[in-house]
Amino acid sequence: PDANCLLSVFDHCIKSRNYVNVMVASKHPRPQWLTMDQAVEHCTKGLDVWSWASTDNGGEPDVVMAAAGDIPTLDMMAAVSILRENLPALKIRVVNVVDLMRLQPDSEHPHGLSDIEYNEIFTTNKPIIFAFHGYPWLIHRLVYRRANQRLHVRGYKEEGTITTAFDMTVKNELDRFHLVMDAIERAHLSDDAAQKLYEDMQKKLIEHNNYIVEHGEDMDEVRNWTWPFGRQ
Repeated sequence: PDANCLLSVFDHCIKSRNYVNVMVASKHPRPQWLTMDQAVEHCTKGLDVWSWASTDNGGEPDVVMAAAGDIPTLDMMAAVSILRENLPALKIRVVNVVDLMRLQPDSEHPHGLSDIEYNEIFTTNKPIIFAFHGYPWLIHRLVYRRANQRLHVRGYKEEGTITTAFDMTVKNELDRFHLVMDAIERAHLSDDAAQKLYEDMQKKLIEHNNYIVEHGEDMDEVRNWTWPFGRQ
């Protein structure tokens, strides 16, 4: 999800033998979520809960917000920040994935998590909103044997044209505004604050479209967004 994770993965690939490594990396600057030591630990685990971004305080979450890939991670984190700012009582667990094979059962892949380990992270019955930089069906195929099938994946839908970077995520409904609406819908949040936020996100999508048509670039709040909360 960031440069330090990329360096950690690259180091692993250079040292590995007798298997094929596939690395996908952005050519654009991205937020630095982790220190080098944290990145090494995170990439060694393959996936982990980012407790510093979560609000479940180690307890049972209301919703799991997961992501794999640099752009999905960026917009997932932006979605989490919107939810935290507007629905502070919502208990969110943030999960970042760098090794997709960790999603499979350990009986199917040597990197796979046991059912106990998987359920501890993703729960057995809470909604999971998963932002992914590939086809959504891939994630569903990896986890189809897991107990928790309340999984909603946002990914590449073969939508796009010559447009802005953020608008590409909007066209594939992978952007922060769609992710916020997904969390509200999948967690069955019906209170006034949640419904207002849902409507605000719909308005943001309209505002975004109007802005890029007029200015030919993404809104300042998108281009200059940074994580507004502290990190531990």
